[in-house]
Amino acid sequence: MRRVSRALKSKAISSLKRGAGAFNGMDDDGRQTAVLLHLQHAHEMLLKAALRERGIDVFERSPRRSVGRSIGYEKCVRLAREHLGLSEDQQGTLRAIASMRDDEQHWIADLSEGLLYLHARAAVTLFDEVLREVFGETLADYLPERVLPISTRPPADIDVLIDEQYTQARELLRPRKRKRVEARALLRGLLAMESHVSEDVAVNERDVNRVERGAKDDKNLAEVFPRLSGLGTEIRGDGPALTVHFTKRRGAPVHYIGADDPREAAAVREVDLQRKYYIAPNDLAERLGLTAPRAVALRRALGIDDDGDCVHEFVFGSQRHKRYSDNAYRRMEIALDEVDMDEVWEQHRPGRA
Repeated sequence: MRRVSRALKSKAISSLKRGAGAFNGMDDDGRQTAVLLHLQHAHEMLLKAALRERGIDVFERSPRRSVGRSIGYEKCVRLAREHLGLSEDQQGTLRAIASMRDDEQHWIADLSEGLLYLHARAAVTLFDEVLREVFGETLADYLPERVLPISTRPPADIDVLIDEQYTQARELLRPRKRKRVEARALLRGLLAMESHVSEDVAVNERDVNRVERGAKDDKNLAEVFPRLSGLGTEIRGDGPALTVHFTKRRGAPVHYIGADDPREAAAVREVDLQRKYYIAPNDLAERLGLTAPRAVALRRALGIDDDGDCVHEFVFGSQRHKRYSDNAYRRMEIALDEVDMDEVWEQHRPGRA
């Protein structure tokens, strides 16, 4: 094993132990904060260890030289999808933990005990899966025999837990309760959970204000948090062998409207487009192993530049910059195994009418 990989893996396991210790600890003071901080750090270190083990650079690069700083969590997850084969559900778990940790570290958020348990157990399951896949080891190899998962309350169905937290927030917002801060913390926790089903979630005060209005108006859960209707869990085994996976499922039809649409919507989300569309044309070509002109030909053949899920044009004054999403990269990567690039080049090369 590479020396750097070994050091990063050791840090990951140490943080996971700290997180598990905080979760199972008898002291509630600062418990949720400690659990989320350690779980997020554990997975960032493990992903970097796994990427280094596969020979992938984890340092930021400028066009000519290394910036000298390791990549952040979001880029780690993207590289893990590309080089470690993480599934959409696994990425959702990582994003949700990061989103909840972000709110917990920088402001106020809250999760019920049941939801915290599901996320902690899903994090342990994912950690063990990456450890097995990349290093051929199991988490049990690093834990003392006395360690057992402790829960005085078995995990309930995810729908029940989400509904309980939303109902609690609505009750706290009733007139004369004077529990608005606590209610908004619960709502922020639910907003952060939307990271399971979308990579564009960034919780802000406007989002919290909107869902608070919906809760005060006694709107039901599906109206205020439409994305959470597509979230499910798959729980297998029991005791030490219990595994938890968050999954996406087909939910009720959802109608999304623009942030500037005058119609009322309880949970309009503002999307950070620069997080979704972050790949420059030359970077996209480089990732695919193509020259820039041949990448243009393939984009034309697939209609990438006409697909709003794949491309967005940013306008800064008189300058226009196209940026592409992971959807564009995946479609082009799959197409390279199915099309004849010489034929694509002949028919769609730049300059050809």
